[in-house]
Amino acid sequence: MDFDTRYVICALSFAVVGLGLGVYMGASHNHAELVAHAHILLIGFVVSFVYAIIHRLWLVQPNRTIATVQFVLHLAAAITLAVGLFLLYGNFIAASALETVLGLGAVGVLLGMLIMVYMVIRFGHKRSVA
Repeated sequence: MDFDTRYVICALSFAVVGLGLGVYMGASHNHAELVAHAHILLIGFVVSFVYAIIHRLWLVQPNRTIATVQFVLHLAAAITLAVGLFLLYGNFIAASALETVLGLGAVGVLLGMLIMVYMVIRFGHKRSVA
């Protein structure tokens, strides 16, 4: 399966989770999970979808190892942040216990973005849209 397809599947999965959380918050009138909801949709859905577009339109034969590392890192970091923020804002676990987890998730997302920048610079070529 190509990376663009993998990213679209992940993006849509994050969208389902994020929108489901939004529906729950609206129905319960409890918006405590707003930060988790926003991060799931932005980092999980939007960024993953942008990565799918980049793979589809700009990356021509990227190094498969680098692309795999970037994909796994982004996915793991996005899930780590989503779960960590859900646990934090749902008051399931104290903030002090989640600081390291959230920090690792945030740094992971940043590193994933830096690797994507490298891949676009190194392997990026505009494809014809014909």
